[in-house]
Amino acid sequence: MYYLGLDIGSSSIKVALVEVETGKAIGVVNEPEKEMGMYAPHLGWAEQNPDDWWLHVCNAIKKIKNKYQINSTQIVGIGISYQMHGLVLVDDYGIPLRKSIIWCDSRAVAIGKKAFADLGQEKCFHHLLNSPANFTASKLKWVKENEPNVYSRIYKFMLPGDYIAYKFSGEINTTISGLSEGIMWDFKENDLADFLLEYYGINKGLVPEIVPTFGLQSKVSKQGEIESELAIGTPIFYRAGDQPNNALTLNVFNPGEVAATGGTSGVVYAVTDNLSVKEGAKVNNFAHVNYSQNHQRIGKLLNINGAGIQYRWLLNNLDVQSYEEMNKLASEIEIGSNGLSFITFGNGSERMLDNKMIGTRIVNIDLNRHHKGHLCRAALEGIAFSFVYGIEILKSDGIQIKVLRAGDDNLFRSEIFANTIATLIDQDIEIYHTTGAIGAARAAGLYKGDFVSYSKNIMNNDHVMTFFPEKDKTAHRIAYENWKNDLNSVLEKIK
Repeated sequence: MYYLGLDIGSSSIKVALVEVETGKAIGVVNEPEKEMGMYAPHLGWAEQNPDDWWLHVCNAIKKIKNKYQINSTQIVGIGISYQMHGLVLVDDYGIPLRKSIIWCDSRAVAIGKKAFADLGQEKCFHHLLNSPANFTASKLKWVKENEPNVYSRIYKFMLPGDYIAYKFSGEINTTISGLSEGIMWDFKENDLADFLLEYYGINKGLVPEIVPTFGLQSKVSKQGEIESELAIGTPIFYRAGDQPNNALTLNVFNPGEVAATGGTSGVVYAVTDNLSVKEGAKVNNFAHVNYSQNHQRIGKLLNINGAGIQYRWLLNNLDVQSYEEMNKLASEIEIGSNGLSFITFGNGSERMLDNKMIGTRIVNIDLNRHHKGHLCRAALEGIAFSFVYGIEILKSDGIQIKVLRAGDDNLFRSEIFANTIATLIDQDIEIYHTTGAIGAARAAGLYKGDFVSYSKNIMNNDHVMTFFPEKDKTAHRIAYENWKNDLNSVLEKIK
């Protein structure tokens, strides 16, 4: 028997199968073969058709069943991970009223800023643990203001994962974790954020029914069976946004446990039971997957826009053939890159730098000493230093790291990158070979509440290696302090 996991991204849909008994991953497939597009009729807008997600989900399910010769009766539970902060609007018949306004759409920034100013920092931080910002509630307010004909026909709003669950089951519901990522959950009152909805003039009747993150949320309907080719009655047991799900995938549930990802952008996601908002202007706070009204678990999410995209830019512009070649060149250069420094924030404004847009800067380059090996090392170190800088912000917000786990994605394949972080934060970094879709599939089994077996399955099946801090930290610390001095000089100039 198998659990099926879905990861609904903005570029592709991933579907995974895992064995129920062992938690072993059988395989993962992607749909479509080419990256999904986005509709952007105006600068800063980003939309996708929710039914395109569903089409690719159905195609991916058929593909994975055929690939591994699995029939629908062998799939006994579904878990769903999805792109966060999106907005899906449906009418009385469950038909989308417009394209989804997805996570990277920035049209509601001004609305969120005004709400924060009007409601006040104290009210927002102590109740929402965030500014309303450009999240789902603000996007819904944008529709109310700019598309009144659409707004007047809304039956329910949903997050992307809610919509996929609805297409399977015909039932519309959501989770506390999902509402928190839309900035619609009041952590102080442990209830729906009525004051924000009232401020925006949003009818509470548009909010879906709330179901547990782990548990029987709904079952595949007859129509869902016809379209997905999963058996009628197959239960949906789990649903969460991609960043909380990535943490779950790495067995991060408890205070002091931290998950890191190092793809195009970087994320450090720390779990705490502390409702601190000291760094609320730089860190987002969401209900983690195991949050409940009696068991508060908060995921502090620190995002780093300029991460792997920096290393990819070097790959595309240096005379090198692969990341492996770049890593080898970098390994031949001593710690600190002979004074060369990369300020690696060239992918838009950085929240952890107070939303400043400082770009990428190559500092202290010596044309007589430095070559492409130095550039590779300095880039890896610069990205690693930005992670350490972010971790220092999280520590300022009350996080005490007991364990840090990461997937073996692009950056964490680099020994220089991982060792630099491990040494500077004086913390082991455990590396796991897994994906969000596999995590969502395994999480389908957590409706039973057996977190011990879940953790064992991850350790038994996914652990690749552990990076340990170097005993002599002197060179790393000097290089990091030099990098911070260079960063502070840049920040001073653009005040």
